[in-house]
Amino acid sequence: MSGHSKWATTKHKKAANDAKRGKEFAKLIKNIEVAARTGGGDPSANPTLDDMIKKAKKASVPNDNIERARKRGSGEEAGGADWQTIMYEGYGPNGVAMLIECLTDNRNRAATEVRTAMTKNGGNMADSGAVSYMFNRKGVAQVKSEGLTEDDVLMAVLEAGAEEVNELDGLFEVVSAPEDLSAVKSALGEAGIEVEDSDQDFRSDVSAPLEANDARKVLKLIDALEESDDVQNVYTNMDLSDEVAAELAEED
Repeated sequence: MSGHSKWATTKHKKAANDAKRGKEFAKLIKNIEVAARTGGGDPSANPTLDDMIKKAKKASVPNDNIERARKRGSGEEAGGADWQTIMYEGYGPNGVAMLIECLTDNRNRAATEVRTAMTKNGGNMADSGAVSYMFNRKGVAQVKSEGLTEDDVLMAVLEAGAEEVNELDGLFEVVSAPEDLSAVKSALGEAGIEVEDSDQDFRSDVSAPLEANDARKVLKLIDALEESDDVQNVYTNMDLSDEVAAELAEED
């Protein structure tokens, strides 16, 4: 899975530097609103909200926008939407399994936009459960690899419930069960290792290795899905070798 993870990291960096910045801001703000509604508006008492605010600040979302989203979510300010999380399942080109996570205030619009993007880009929608059984939710923490070895990271997180450590492009990725993510981050902090980013993710037990041409088709579909404001995340089981990932990265 390391090839896929590396590509995901590359894609994330690219997204932060191009026209997708506005959409990325909107998604981060939505997450803050939902976290504040779910667990209260005080970041010190709501770790999820605290994480979302840090993530937004790191992406250079203006503080005013962050604070307004927090207030809308907590009810301190009027205007918060009734956001619902919906997971759609489907297959991309070459039978790649896809989970499409939406956060929307209009289920019909979200379903229409996802279906349209899939149909126009060689994908097919699937019934609930057809794809999701292949995926497991995971906690993922990333640290800069500079000055560290894989063993350094492994020793720091071994007792905290970490399942694996993967080396990515300039990063180490620590994968755990979602409920162990907080302990993993604490263990890294205690070892003096700064957490660069953390999130929950879906990883597949069954991977689909792709060559560059087939990967391009799947990535085109992912880009089309992410054009929808309702789509928060797209998870796939595609597995790209380091060579294929490098070839695709050169095209950006």
